[in-house]
Amino acid sequence: MYTDTHVLAPARDPMGAAIMDYQATGRAGRLWVKSSMFDDDEMPVPHLFRAVGDMPPIERRALQMARGRILDVGAGAGCHALALQQLGAEVTAIDISPLSCEAMRLRGVAHVACVNLFDPALTAGYDTILMLMNGTGIAGRAARLPLLMARLRQLLNAGGRVLIDSSDLRYIYENEDGSMDINLNGAYYGEVDYQMVYGQVVGEPFDWLYADYQLLCAAAAKSGLHCSLVLQGSHYDYLAMLEK
Repeated sequence: MYTDTHVLAPARDPMGAAIMDYQATGRAGRLWVKSSMFDDDEMPVPHLFRAVGDMPPIERRALQMARGRILDVGAGAGCHALALQQLGAEVTAIDISPLSCEAMRLRGVAHVACVNLFDPALTAGYDTILMLMNGTGIAGRAARLPLLMARLRQLLNAGGRVLIDSSDLRYIYENEDGSMDINLNGAYYGEVDYQMVYGQVVGEPFDWLYADYQLLCAAAAKSGLHCSLVLQGSHYDYLAMLEK
């Protein structure tokens, strides 16, 4: 969410707590996602442990396209890393949640690091970087998207690729005649504020970015990455490939 080196404190890590509960017992309470822009929503914790057959087409395509030395960013419970590992791929899973990282280790992910994507301790040398489950979100705001693109390029080997997905939220504001109820002088319409709550564990509020494809490509170009559309989903979502 921020271009710094922070990781989460377990006491303020609702998703990590939910993941650890599910890992330990096969059950979890309700993980709530709150926002000033939308009604409260529940994130189903078992979904974070999904197998390949339960993944949407965008995620399955990304896994098929991953090659070489792979970095799985924001890996959560490790479903993508495990799927790749089972195929014999060399994959490192990273997350800023110590609880999620511990759950991944317990699940059998071989290479796990609790590290921020922007931490200098994370060094270059990857052929594929996976940024799934709305990978643009890490930028937080549209103005930070070029910073994210520059960091990804720094971590890639020559000829490497980033496989990243996101959604275009214009459908929320679009009228039947195609016009949009958006303040063009205000913040970018894909910037959302979130806060997660799991039982008594309340997370810090954070910014999350849903980037439309044109915005993503423009930010990638500024960092010298070539952007191409791989797959469009069923509900304004898409998978893009950024190549160095």
